[in-house]
Amino acid sequence: MTKYTRADILDTAKKYVTKQRENEHGEMEANFKMISDLWGTYLGHHIDTSDVAVMMTLLKIARIKSNPSSGDNWIDSCGYMACGGELSANKPESDTPVVKFQGGNL
Repeated sequence: MTKYTRADILDTAKKYVTKQRENEHGEMEANFKMISDLWGTYLGHHIDTSDVAVMMTLLKIARIKSNPSSGDNWIDSCGYMACGGELSANKPESDTPVVKFQGGNL
């Protein structure tokens, strides 16, 4: 693994989510919407765009578990969380589904 500082990781993630990835994959919100629609159809229930960011972050966390020295997974996980934060912050509160957990505290 290349030696990264936390600033390097965040700066690289910022570059990826604001420039490089959009050039490769299109506008972030539209891309996450397409993914959420496809996943929702496949699973048979609603998947929010912010859920896509969380699930992709969990994918990167699983890869970190397998290979913690891969800098790409650390960088990408920061990028996915930043995208999810933006999507959630820009969503009207009425669009936020209420999730009730049963059987204890988290």
